[in-house]
Formats: sequence, C-alpha cells, structure tokens
Amino acid sequence: MTNTSATTLRLLFPQWQGGNNPAYHFGSQLLAWLAPEAAGPVERVEVARPDGGTLRAEGGIVARSALLAQNSDARRLIDKHRPDRLVVLGGDCSVDLAPFAYLNERYGGDLAVLWVDTHPDVITPKESGHGHTMVLGNLLGEGDAEFLQAVKRPLKPRNVMFAGRRDTSEAFPEILAKETEVFERLGLRTGGPAALAATSEPVLEWLRSIGAKHLAIHFDLDVLDPTLFRSLLFSNPDPSVPSVDTYPSGRMTMEQVVRLLSDVAGAVDVVGLGITEHLPWDSMALKAMLSRLPLIGSPAR
Repeated sequence: MTNTSATTLRLLFPQWQGGNNPAYHFGSQLLAWLAPEAAGPVERVEVARPDGGTLRAEGGIVARSALLAQNSDARRLIDKHRPDRLVVLGGDCSVDLAPFAYLNERYGGDLAVLWVDTHPDVITPKESGHGHTMVLGNLLGEGDAEFLQAVKRPLKPRNVMFAGRRDTSEAFPEILAKETEVFERLGLRTGGPAALAATSEPVLEWLRSIGAKHLAIHFDLDVLDPTLFRSLLFSNPDPSVPSVDTYPSGRMTMEQVVRLLSDVAGAVDVVGLGITEHLPWDSMALKAMLSRLPLIGSPAR
C-alpha cells in the first residue's frame, strides 16, 4: 500500500547520550552501512563523538542540552525536505522524537504508531535520568516540559500499540509502577512476544479497529532474543559493566519481526520506520584489535 511517488528521507542519527552509552554511536554508523542504499535524500544529524568523558545530569536528565540540540537539528533537517516518509537509523530510542512528532503533524494528528520494543519508554525523569526511556511518553504529550516543546500534536493513545513488550521486573518497583499507571490510564494496547510468535492478527485487528491510514514503526532491536542476536545491551561482554540481567530482554526472532512488519505494511501505509539500539560488541572488539596489529594498526611498543 506504499505510495512509490512519495518522498522518503533517510535520517542518520548516531545519538548515544540518551542511553548514556557511547557504543550506540558506532552501532548507528554500522547500521547505516549495512542498510540497503537509500532511494531518496539522506541527512545526518550533528552528534558529538564520544570522547571518553562522563555525561552529567542536567535537571534530572543526563546530557539534556545535547539531546535537545540534536533533536532540534533533526527537526531542522526534516523541515528542510518536508518528506512524506521517514527512515531513521539510530542511535538510542530517543532518536524517534522529532521524526514521529513531525509525521503526526504531517498526517493531521492521526498517525498510528507501532512500538516494537521490549520496553515501553513511557517513564519520566522521576523514575530514570536517561532520555531514551521516556521518548514515547513525550510523544504522548507527557513528561519533561522542554522535550514536550518538540511535540506540537501529541499522539492519540488509542493510536499506539506495543509489539513484543515484556513487563518490567519487580526489581525496579518505581519504573514498574509508573508504566502500569500510564498503561491503565491511557488504555495502551500490547501484543507480547507469545501473542505475536505465530500470528500478526493482534496488531492487524488494532489497525482495523482504529481505522489506521498512516503508520510509523519504532523498531528497537532489543525486542530480539539476545541468545539469537547478540548486538544488544544485554550481551555486553565487558565484565566491568553492571549486569542488566534483571531487566527484561527480548523474546522475538528476526523472522517473526519481518513477518509482523510485512503483514502490517500490507494492511496500512507505513510512513515511518525508526531502527534503534544497535550495539555490535563483536565488531567493536574486532575494530579495536585490528588497530593494535602490525602493519595496519598502531601496536604498542
């Protein structure tokens, strides 16, 4: 159902500060290299390279000023083209704030959003200081006032559905309580990994029920099972990094995600796709090793 004459802007957005993880910067670059060649314009959001320094919290959010500046630059690049469709290659989850806000304006405030993610990203600075955990909350018109300035037309809660989401562990009571409150108050719909393992019908039924015409898809790679795909936060091999084992990891396979998104694309006009949270640990380790080898690197003497 895609309009092939429409303009599709590809936005390269190597934002890493929202998750406070420098590896997202390289992960975004590699993702952009792996992706098929773009048929339309390509722009790159200005993002400072990680320099080994420590990011500090500003008003309850880590690297607030950098995130706001990068979001503003993303919107500037989008407005330069005024595209019908957007592909965003991130970066952490918060890269979809400006693109999805724009698309909801572009389609008259009636954009549907499928959030393919293990985590809902609807909490506030009271529960977490990391911007990538609150991006969908911002798009729904909730959360930090400065980030809400980027959302002229909040998403309608009925137009949002989660795919692959798992409940947050009771080891994080404040986060779990906030997510539960938001889901109950707004009536947000969820199709978990088990419900979508063999069928896309829960999502297709939702699209029919709201009469969706235009859909944006947020695809966080951490919805994938880390035992099958290792380039995820949960697979960080660095023993000095605190474990995230108590936080729910993904349970979907690549084929399940491809089937789901293909079925969705056959039922509604997909106008946005954001791919986020790529952390290619093996490629990074290999890159570091190559830099230390004779003849091609700079080995220590």
